[in-house]
Amino acid sequence: REKIHERCKNICPPKDTFDRTLLHTHDKSRTDLEQVPKIFMKPDFALDDSLTFNSVLPWSHFNTAGGKGNRDAASSKLLQEKLSHYLDIVEVNIAHQISLRSEAFFHAMTSQHELQDYLKKTSQAVKMLRDKIAQIDKVMCEGSLHILRLALTRNNCVKVYNKLKLMATVHQTQPTVQVLLSTSEFVGALDLIATTQEVLQQELQGIHSFRHLGSQLCELEKLIDKMMIAEFSTYSHSDLNRPLEDDCHILEECVINKVSQIEDIDTDVVLKLADQMRMLNFPQWFDLLTDIFSKFTIFLQRVKATLNIIHSVVLSVLDKNQRTRELEEISQQKNAAKDNSLDTEVAYLIHEGMFISDAFSESELTPIAIDTTSQRNASPNSEPCSSDSVSEPECTTDSSSSKEQISSSVTPGAVDIMVNEDVKLSDLELGKLANNIQELLYSASDICHDRAVKFLMSRAKDGFLEKLNSTEFISLSRLMETFILETEQICGRKSMSLLGALQSQANKFVNRFHEERKTKLSLLLDNERWKQADVPAEFQDLVDSISHGKIALPEKKSGATEERKPAEVLTVEGQQYAVVGTVLLLIRIILEYCQCVDNIPSVTTDMLTRLSDLLKYFNSRSCQLVLGAGALQVVGLKTITTKNLALSSRCLQLIVHYIPVIRAHFEARLQPKQYSMLRHFDHITKDYHDHIAEISAKLVAIMDSLFDKLLSKYEVKAPVPSACFRNICKQMAKMHEAIFDLLPEEQTQMLFLRINASYKLHLKKQLSHLNVINDGGPQNGLVTADVAFYTGNLQALKGLQDLDLNMAEIWEQKR
Repeated sequence: REKIHERCKNICPPKDTFDRTLLHTHDKSRTDLEQVPKIFMKPDFALDDSLTFNSVLPWSHFNTAGGKGNRDAASSKLLQEKLSHYLDIVEVNIAHQISLRSEAFFHAMTSQHELQDYLKKTSQAVKMLRDKIAQIDKVMCEGSLHILRLALTRNNCVKVYNKLKLMATVHQTQPTVQVLLSTSEFVGALDLIATTQEVLQQELQGIHSFRHLGSQLCELEKLIDKMMIAEFSTYSHSDLNRPLEDDCHILEECVINKVSQIEDIDTDVVLKLADQMRMLNFPQWFDLLTDIFSKFTIFLQRVKATLNIIHSVVLSVLDKNQRTRELEEISQQKNAAKDNSLDTEVAYLIHEGMFISDAFSESELTPIAIDTTSQRNASPNSEPCSSDSVSEPECTTDSSSSKEQISSSVTPGAVDIMVNEDVKLSDLELGKLANNIQELLYSASDICHDRAVKFLMSRAKDGFLEKLNSTEFISLSRLMETFILETEQICGRKSMSLLGALQSQANKFVNRFHEERKTKLSLLLDNERWKQADVPAEFQDLVDSISHGKIALPEKKSGATEERKPAEVLTVEGQQYAVVGTVLLLIRIILEYCQCVDNIPSVTTDMLTRLSDLLKYFNSRSCQLVLGAGALQVVGLKTITTKNLALSSRCLQLIVHYIPVIRAHFEARLQPKQYSMLRHFDHITKDYHDHIAEISAKLVAIMDSLFDKLLSKYEVKAPVPSACFRNICKQMAKMHEAIFDLLPEEQTQMLFLRINASYKLHLKKQLSHLNVINDGGPQNGLVTADVAFYTGNLQALKGLQDLDLNMAEIWEQKR
């Protein structure tokens, strides 16, 4: 082809003529190309674009409707010819471009011929090389590789042999477990099952003949679990049912023995034990409960001793596991050091996906296992194991012999089945077991508390516990709190059932305690005539003990005591209080509340609330009876006198004096988060002070109405002193006589200052009405004489000598 091309070149016109022709042709082609619309030259020209398609083929050329068919056909034909012309122009230009690159095409063909020659030579060289390599492989490598293949095959055969031996041993697991269970060797049976399950999951996983063995072993484990539970339950029952003391056994017998000793109970008539127990009086029932609590305590101590032994075993196993892991880590480090001594140059040769060093190491180690097996099988009394030879020495194994067979049957390099001497629980499982042991002790304590609650509630059905007096309930509460504390010390945790029952009974006791005392206080107030009462010596001793910091009722003294006469007033820290009998009893009731809090700390908050209610009730009820004049209808008083009012005020002041003492007593027994409850005492103190102020205002109001009545009729005339002022002084003396022995001197002075201020106000008003002024005239002299008479009489009263009356204020100021 190249020669033909050269010949054609000679025939063609000279290059200059050709270039001129080519240039002319090129100009003509460019002119022709300019006729082709630019849309055809765009790189993204595509007829599937609707805009491009409409530009190239307008739809109007194909519309034959409306009788314009001939004209449209002509337009379509013209369009077809135009597009054909464009195609011719492009084809001519393409042919021209190809002609310009003819030299390159022929050069490429020449290069291809040379390349084919090179490939032919290369193929021949490769064939020669392959022949040489095949000869080298046959002479030098084939024999060596065959030796390695034989070594690997031998190693695989050893693995299969050991695997079959392992399968034979595993096959004997169930009969061996049955033999162990017949002798109650539960530990050995569980060890063998655990070992076999581990072998099935690791070494014999996927073996079809053993597909059901795993589930069968799980069932055996469940069976052993039930057998161990039954045996342990039998042991526990026999241990816990041992006599708690020489003459006492379990709880039921204890109750029966106690009930049978009571002569008043006819066991032939009252058949049920609970009904017989309800017939016991409190001392008998209390002794029975004490005996039960002591037996429960001994029972829990015995349970704790047994569980402590189990717990110590668990801890010793955990410690042994820790030491075993440390030894294994040391052994693994030594083995790693030995493995690193292999020839690293051979280790990287690979054949059929396996390191040759593995084959060497396994071939070196395998004879050890074979020798061990052959030595054992060579003994005169041993034969190969089979599925039928159950009684052979090699197949009938206990926990130690089975371990020896299994460990010797595992191939080197594989995971050892028996990591330690026997199968052990993991540290996590041992930890859970230790926690469960502690929970078992908690459960035993909870059961004892539940039984005690049941015993308590069976006696409380007829309201027996709610009828107990304070001393009896406090004894019961202390006994229960002592038992709760003892069980908490034994078990390390507080059981809540008995504590909840105690709290429930305590709440009922508090309600009854409060209602009884509130009812008692109500009866006392409804019968109180608000007269000063004598103070027995025991009440004086009571307030004296409070002053010395002992907030409790005095203990009853045995034997004859010296009789002391009652006092007229109650002396509290140097101050004298004239009181009514109800207040004396109220102080004793308040001390009963405080002492109950000391005896039963769990009811502190309830007692505080109830005591606050009691103090509020006394304040409101006394206000209704005295200030509200309710005593006129309740006890039949003719009138509420100033003495009644002063006595009521002094009684309230005595209670106010003791409120801080009561508050401090409760504050010392409350938790910090409960201190907000102390605000009740602040509210009560404010209410009492308001009540006292109202009584004082009432006393002033009585004299104020008297002044208004008398001074409104006052006339400035002889004789001096006038009858009005004589009457005023007489009433002032009566007021002083009524309250002076009841109220302290300071309060009396303050009260008379307020009364005097009211007197001056009314006198000033009357003088202004009479137009009497301080001018030194006769009327002024008469008024001055009357005022001097009033002042002298008032200051002559006891305790009012130094009273500043300031009588100059009665006169109007001069303008």
